Amino acid sequence: MKLAVPDLITNSYFPAVAAAELGYFQREGLDVTVELIAPAGRTYEALRDGAVDFVAAEAHAGLAVFPAWRDMKLLCALSQGMYWFLVMRSDIVGARGDLDVVRGRRIAAAPFVELGLRRLLLEAGIDPKRDDVRIAPLEGSLGAKVNIGVTVATALAEGRIDGFWANGMGAELAVRHGAGRVVLDVRRGDGPPAAFGYTLPTLATTDRLINEEPKAAAAAVRAIAATLAALKEDVSLATDAARRIFPAEEQSLIAELVRRDLPYYDISLSAASIDSMNQFARDVGLLEGHPRYEDVVAMMRPADRDATVHGCCEKALFEVT
Repeated sequence: MKLAVPDLITNSYFPAVAAAELGYFQREGLDVTVELIAPAGRTYEALRDGAVDFVAAEAHAGLAVFPAWRDMKLLCALSQGMYWFLVMRSDIVGARGDLDVVRGRRIAAAPFVELGLRRLLLEAGIDPKRDDVRIAPLEGSLGAKVNIGVTVATALAEGRIDGFWANGMGAELAVRHGAGRVVLDVRRGDGPPAAFGYTLPTLATTDRLINEEPKAAAAAVRAIAATLAALKEDVSLATDAARRIFPAEEQSLIAELVRRDLPYYDISLSAASIDSMNQFARDVGLLEGHPRYEDVVAMMRPADRDATVHGCCEKALFEVT
């Protein structure tokens, strides 16, 4: 089976990568390989077209390929909350949380990732059009095999952009190299409070796979849950999981980035988080209407339940695996 991610050299979707590299998928009877297919629109297109079986990515981007969540479902979260950082060049950044520094600046952000920044700025009273905030993908960054966070960190150091909105690995590289400083870390309380709930990284698949291979879907969730538990128990496993895939510098950083993310390692998809994400999707034009929780999240069908939940009302798959 194949699992696609829109960025590989990152902490964002690392639990799914670690589940493959540390053998947790294999323990559940799944032979899973991870493939980089960027950006997120292409990742979900590969899922729709049957080229891959699972996607680990920002959940809301799926709506561009599966309108109104039709034909796909979220299996579980990889972690909680919107997980990108706003990093600006060291010579222009002000105080932490001071969004005025974005006015008149060029900020790199990947497709669908950028929607979170645009909405956040509007909630903070900054209109990108009125205030000349030029948010766009970095030129040359949209190849299917481009690790966007690492790439924009390099562009910032070279002075090609004024800032970026990207993952924790990109932020860490920029800060350690002296090229940038963090302005916003939404997960840890910066920016409008509602921004935490705009989106989250999830494991997703198609309705077709859930219907035809429900045991595989359940096994994938168990593998992610086991991986999160293992990393919480011993964060040094992150270095082992990255050894075959990450370049040397990024490999040396991943355990620390995972350590910071551990408080957000939770596979649950609460009704509140789904409602918040759907509201964000409506606000940015990705969604019309008000889908039900079970339209978004994979549910366990009665025939697939084990004896411990037999006879109960239908539950989300992540709750009973």
